[in-house]
Amino acid sequence: MSGPRAASARSLPWVPLPAASITDDLSAFSDAVSSFFDQLSQISWSSLLIGLAVFLCYLSTRALAFFNILRAAYPDEQIAFKRIWGAYIAAYGFNNVVPARGGDVIKIFLVKTSIPTSTYPAVGAAMLVESIFDLVMGVFILGFAFTQGVFPKPPDWASLNAFDLSYFADRPRALLFVLTLIAVVGLVLFAWLSHRVSRFWARVRQGLAVLRDRRRYLRQVFGVQFAAWLLRCTAFWFLLEAFHIGGSVKNVLLVLGVNAVAAAVPFTPGGAGVQQAFLVKVFAGTASTATVAAYSVGQQVAIAATTFVVGFIVLATIFKFRSFRHVIDAGREHREAERLQ
Repeated sequence: MSGPRAASARSLPWVPLPAASITDDLSAFSDAVSSFFDQLSQISWSSLLIGLAVFLCYLSTRALAFFNILRAAYPDEQIAFKRIWGAYIAAYGFNNVVPARGGDVIKIFLVKTSIPTSTYPAVGAAMLVESIFDLVMGVFILGFAFTQGVFPKPPDWASLNAFDLSYFADRPRALLFVLTLIAVVGLVLFAWLSHRVSRFWARVRQGLAVLRDRRRYLRQVFGVQFAAWLLRCTAFWFLLEAFHIGGSVKNVLLVLGVNAVAAAVPFTPGGAGVQQAFLVKVFAGTASTATVAAYSVGQQVAIAATTFVVGFIVLATIFKFRSFRHVIDAGREHREAERLQ
């Protein structure tokens, strides 16, 4: 298409990605999946199992930090760590199979029902406290990654074979449209809550209570999250060894840098498309293309499958739900019941 009609189409932020580009992205992902299955026999299964076990330890330690945040918010409540841990694991598992971080909704609901006197704004604020560590470490990790000469710079992201990333990198107006839409929705929600805004902010402050005690925050939250971060590094070291990329401090930090970018673009489950495209680029000079492609898919599939299965077991044994769908439906009913009260 050419002429005025083409110019008009390009001016709209919601114009679909060209079919050729989508085909290229799908083809790249398909090739990576094929490489994964072709190299199944070469995987070091002992390293893979150790990596996955350590990754579950990482999530459990993160859950402990979240538990400490909630204890500071509700010092008079008897909070069962088992339920907070279960909510954390179940949410992570769900996030790895659905886009847009839908698991966070599950986490908020499960935590809310685990602490009878809690409120949704306070639980949401408690989740924000977690992000302080992630932001600090994210700046450090991305700073390191960009100095290594192999990590793609933002202007080059549009050329990567990742639909969710290349679409917005190549269409800044579309990104602006989405960000504006999110902002408008946020303002509408704030306006809807304006008639009880003082109570809303009081609950938010309650969720942030641990930040008012700097020593407690550093010891029980930031310090615990740092220990979890070390476990995460160890897990990815073993996963890199399992797929014969090679475990090293540099390689682990590059993987964490890729994860940081993927977390910021949650349009596919676990940021799978972004991870696959970045990892192939980052490790292009470290191992063969087939090996890197196998790792890019294999580590994502292994983590997603493990956390999803454990998350499902947690839902059934701790919370007595038969599926993630039942959790979502129960959350809607609970929210509606609270609104009518």
